[in-house]
Amino acid sequence: MKFIYSLLLLSFSTLLLAQKEAVEASKAENPTIQPTIMVIPFARENQDMRNVLERNVHLRVATTKVKEGFDSRGFTTVDFRAKLKQLNNEKAMEIENQSSLKQEVIELSGADIYIETESSVNYSNSGNSVTVIVTAYDAFSGQSLSNKVGTSPKFYTKDFNKLTEKAVDGIIEDFLNVMQEKFNDIVENGRTVSINIGFSENSDYDMDSEFGEDEDLFSDVLEDWFGENAYKGYYHVQGVTATKMILDDVRIPLRDLKGRNYRASKFAAKIRKYLKSLELDCTRDVQGTKIFITIN
Repeated sequence: MKFIYSLLLLSFSTLLLAQKEAVEASKAENPTIQPTIMVIPFARENQDMRNVLERNVHLRVATTKVKEGFDSRGFTTVDFRAKLKQLNNEKAMEIENQSSLKQEVIELSGADIYIETESSVNYSNSGNSVTVIVTAYDAFSGQSLSNKVGTSPKFYTKDFNKLTEKAVDGIIEDFLNVMQEKFNDIVENGRTVSINIGFSENSDYDMDSEFGEDEDLFSDVLEDWFGENAYKGYYHVQGVTATKMILDDVRIPLRDLKGRNYRASKFAAKIRKYLKSLELDCTRDVQGTKIFITIN
């Protein structure tokens, strides 16, 4: 009886160990991807982002408090002010406008998501309060991932820093949860790029040209290629004419095999190499999440 009990205990322990190893192996093969975050101040058009942050104490408190919310969840965060200082004065002066400056800082940071934070003070006879607005954007596409508005309780006080902290505390948990859910969807299903494929005026080809032994139309050949090379095979053709193909939703992965951000330019290069294999010369232009291919 004791022998049978020992045998059952050994079998149970072996099973638990096997399950643990399987879980760990699964985690190793499918590591959780956490985004890198940068929290920035909201600035209206033509407002200097540096001045906005330096002159507004409770806005600095709001951005710091939001950043702390991400830090407490174990996210990797990038300090906006430190990255801003990396852009030396000479380069900052060369940048045409504040929108360009913001984009420059975002690209320099390497952040996957940036959080715009805005705060305002509300005065009233029944007490003062602070309203904080936070919006998360995918740094790659500009897609909004999460947004929340929080207003502190009213108090007869001018300690707006404390009111700002209360406003952030009231929304940060829900804000993080929604943002994480949206980011997980990007990890699972890929990011969206749009692709416009056309022909130069002197090109000998069009979408009705025949390729291969089966003499398939070029448009069909392209669709087959996107089905094999889009992330998880997901693509959508908006329209095809003899001179153009427009794909309004082609998925690309979040990361490449080395764990680096997978940019639209990499997918554009992949298209160019494929067309070259068909002995087609082309030019490419990448504008954010839009890829333009022109076949000569």
